[in-house]
Amino acid sequence: MVVTESCRYALYYTAPPGSGLARFGCGVLGYDTATGAPVPRHDGFADAQDVTRAPSRYGFHATLKAPMRLAPGVAEADLVAAAAALAAWHPPVPVGRLVVATLGAFTALVPDEAPPALGLFAAECVAALDPLRAPLSEAERARRRPERLDARERALLDRWGYPHVFERFRFHMTLTDALPEEDRAPWRARLAAAYGPGEPLTLDAVTVLRQDGDAPFRVLRRIPLGDPA
Repeated sequence: MVVTESCRYALYYTAPPGSGLARFGCGVLGYDTATGAPVPRHDGFADAQDVTRAPSRYGFHATLKAPMRLAPGVAEADLVAAAAALAAWHPPVPVGRLVVATLGAFTALVPDEAPPALGLFAAECVAALDPLRAPLSEAERARRRPERLDARERALLDRWGYPHVFERFRFHMTLTDALPEEDRAPWRARLAAAYGPGEPLTLDAVTVLRQDGDAPFRVLRRIPLGDPA
């Protein structure tokens, strides 16, 4: 597939297609990155369309390497190959139970107790794929609102193209847009009730996704961890 200036790529964790976690997230956001198609929202969540506009475009995921353009001379196949090489010899990462929480102004699934191995693996993903990333344009940097970041986050943004990496990384699977303060607790309660106790999560794969222009992200390949084949 031809790579254009408007193409962006990301490395995410996405839940196994058809799993309970995938059905929950896709049913909240109304979109499935695996098929590239809208999906019916859960009963009682028709109004979620009004509070999931941004996360629906990105799909249900946890960021490992934030969306980026490819550097000149780098092909899509190069990115997929680099992700496969990273995944091949890395064992799955136990994450534990996820809970619905408020992060800043938005709602997400986060680990009840994030293990150190999770942050270490995310750091490996950032470092391994960064040589394939095009430098941030001024417009891309401005969209990250550097004026709202602290000095360390601005330094991470300038070096790695994203401020929430390394010690600033927090695994999360976004479920809503940024919400007004009075709406956060009600949405958290609704989503927690719909999610229930959940099952312990193991990060068993990484997923390469592509975005064309302003279209929603779409899965290119989900790559199991620990599979040298």
